[in-house]
Amino acid sequence: MITNERQFKITRSKARDLAAALSGLNAGANQQPDVHPRLVQAQHEALESQLRDLDRELAEYESLKRTGPTSITLESFDELPEGLIRARIAAGLSQRALAELLGLTAQQIQRYEAERYRSASYHRLCEISRALGIRIRNEILFPQVP
Repeated sequence: MITNERQFKITRSKARDLAAALSGLNAGANQQPDVHPRLVQAQHEALESQLRDLDRELAEYESLKRTGPTSITLESFDELPEGLIRARIAAGLSQRALAELLGLTAQQIQRYEAERYRSASYHRLCEISRALGIRIRNEILFPQVP
């Protein structure tokens, strides 16, 4: 998941590099007589898969920045960190801006997001959601008893 502009620019550059490598592979596919065709195909498919993943991440980041969703659905509590990161991006806040709202350093927010808020206390998570102006509604689902 892309969490800031720096990562966005690096990912965009890597996607361009992968697209160029894929084009080069396509152009030179017939010029590798000593390489088994299955290996060439596997390399081609791997590059395509990586490029699709990067394109998806780039599109998600751009979409969050551009329009911002009205809600973010989480399937489990484990997805809360990504939800908070998406909410920050959708709110148009940089990591630095969120840090200023909370009286923290930008590096602390970067650390929290890099480690997916593992070291953040419950109290800190509540402060972050308030700073983002979001409301979190939950359902607690009980296991089905057979």
